[in-house]
Amino acid sequence: MKLTAELSLYPLQEDYITAIKAFIEMASANPDVELRTNAMSTQVCGEWNAVFALVNAGLQASHERFGKQVLVCKFIPGELDIAG
Repeated sequence: MKLTAELSLYPLQEDYITAIKAFIEMASANPDVELRTNAMSTQVCGEWNAVFALVNAGLQASHERFGKQVLVCKFIPGELDIAG
C-alpha cells in the first residue's frame, strides 16, 4: 500500500539549515521513495514500510548527529501527485 508523508524538521539549534539539508540529502538517496521539497516541508511517497523506515532512520541519524529537534509528520494513505 502506498503512503505519502509530509515532513517538517525543526532542529533546536542555531545552525538549523545544515541539519535540514542533511536530512533531505539522506532521504533523497533512498531509491524506494519519491521526494519533493519546498520551503515549508518535504513530501515523501512510497510503499508504507519504506516511508516509515525512512522517517525512523532519518530522525534517528539526524538526532545522533545534530541533537534535539522536532519532526512534524502528516501521513496520508495513498499516493499523491508529488512529482508535479
